[in-house]
Amino acid sequence: MLRTHTCGELNLDHTGITVTLSGWIQRSRDLGGMTFIDLRDRYGITQLVFNMETNAVLCESARRLGREFVISVTGTVAERSNKNLKIPTGEIEIIVNRLEVLNSSKIPPFTIEDNTDGGDELRMKYRYLDLRRNPVRDNLLLRHRMAIETRNYMNNVGFIEVETPVLIKSTPEGARDFVVPSRMNEGQFYALPQSPQTFKQLLMVAGFDKYFQIVKCFRDEDLRADRQPEFTQIDCEMSFVTQDDILSTFEGLTKYLFQTVKGVDIEALPRMTFADAMKYYGNDKPDIRFGMTFVEITDLVKGKDFKVFDDASLVAGINAAGCASFTRKQLDALTDFVKRPQLGAGGLIYVRYNEDGTLKSSVDKFYSEEELKKWAEVFGAKPGDLMLILAGDAVKTRKALSELRLEMGNLLGLRNPEVFAPLWVVDFPLLEWDDETQRYYAMHHPFTSPKPEDIPLLDSDPGKVRANAYDLVINGVEIGGGSIRIHNKDLQKKMFTILGFSDEDAQAQFGFLMNAFEYGAPPHGGIAFGFDRMCSLFGGSDSIRDFIAFPKNNAGCDVMIDAPAPIKQEQLDELKLVINIQDQRE
Repeated sequence: MLRTHTCGELNLDHTGITVTLSGWIQRSRDLGGMTFIDLRDRYGITQLVFNMETNAVLCESARRLGREFVISVTGTVAERSNKNLKIPTGEIEIIVNRLEVLNSSKIPPFTIEDNTDGGDELRMKYRYLDLRRNPVRDNLLLRHRMAIETRNYMNNVGFIEVETPVLIKSTPEGARDFVVPSRMNEGQFYALPQSPQTFKQLLMVAGFDKYFQIVKCFRDEDLRADRQPEFTQIDCEMSFVTQDDILSTFEGLTKYLFQTVKGVDIEALPRMTFADAMKYYGNDKPDIRFGMTFVEITDLVKGKDFKVFDDASLVAGINAAGCASFTRKQLDALTDFVKRPQLGAGGLIYVRYNEDGTLKSSVDKFYSEEELKKWAEVFGAKPGDLMLILAGDAVKTRKALSELRLEMGNLLGLRNPEVFAPLWVVDFPLLEWDDETQRYYAMHHPFTSPKPEDIPLLDSDPGKVRANAYDLVINGVEIGGGSIRIHNKDLQKKMFTILGFSDEDAQAQFGFLMNAFEYGAPPHGGIAFGFDRMCSLFGGSDSIRDFIAFPKNNAGCDVMIDAPAPIKQEQLDELKLVINIQDQRE
């Protein structure tokens, strides 16, 4: 046998027995008469001992081995004199009497250590080496654990896992599709699914009642730390349910994963409307680990000849408790932060509520101390607090103030990654208007049901219609989203009309779903969780790439296998494709 035990399981109870271990050389230490080698596999590290006095030939062979050589050894388990209690096997060592080199190794381009000297791009190029490092391996083990526990929970509450097609039809809504040419159907293309949305609705029509799938999805969109061109969802759908039924079921999944994977008990998840999220946090994925909710003082501050406030459609701010001692340098840094082009605030107004009860602001020229005290009352400020205020266009001001709030949370250490504050955001707008194309777009997707009481507004004021939709937000990150679906053909047809589809376009794109609704579609709804995002949240990372075995870089490329890449002309000819690419030498 190439091994009788792994490198992570031996302890003092095994003392005196003969074992065979196999793995990679982590490091070696030549001390003259003795050579020590740390042997590594995915289970841990075990120290090997080669003694020049008892077996000089074997010891000389061990000295010639390099890092990452693959070896198999046989020897006797002995108690270590210099124990390393930081690792499970740190109380024993193997006195080696047989050594076999299974494979040699070149010197790795970076150190295979927890704290490596390799940069991101280099480690992605040699990802198979990066995967040998403990932090990366642990991330994938966490992902595995979460997948297993998700399946356990879903199975226990009656869900069936069903695979849906990967080669499907392209749709015009949402992100860009990745398309795949069909050789057997000249000039026609498949698309890779952005989600299994229509298929899971068809499974409800088919009577499967409770469906889920841990499924790969694809979107051809601009990338960032929490996006990849291919990603994984926990995709779910249920029949004969209301919104409360779905929130209860998947609140259960969320609490179960936190308890089984992280050992964290989560209380009941609060619910917040989209309108309140925007009013008090400035975005639809609020981080509720800390306060500093928005306070609006627009009506209170106008008419004092301060043009910035008088011309603003919104004046709002946050109260930073205990921050009146911020220096001018710190306040200037915050001002520069909100004036960045991506936020575009004109400036930052501050009010210090000093410990002695006096108030000092950057607008003392326009507002008396008595007026500033009225502001402090509205903010709920106390001596020692600092009020930070922005003004301008309502949408831009909320966005900038939201980022300022998060920045203050970071500066004050209020966004602890080991503290988890999930919530449901509900009652999203059904539609959003685009000035450029002069039409409505579905905020969620075209199959989302309006709130029943808002259906009459579809004819009179579509922009005011609320969706029967919901998002799961944890620590300011959208982890999942879903909705109650439209299951009535006439309502679905009206939705397509509002979105600018002609009857012919709707039939061509979604006729199969519309036809299915004529055969007894039950009321149904569902949700999809970003599995990669959930793993990164549980693992304390900002990037989902850390939890994907072979991720793409920020340009959507796999630098390890050099993809995407050109294909041969013969393949293009088979597909009847003509590609016009300018000579790269020009």
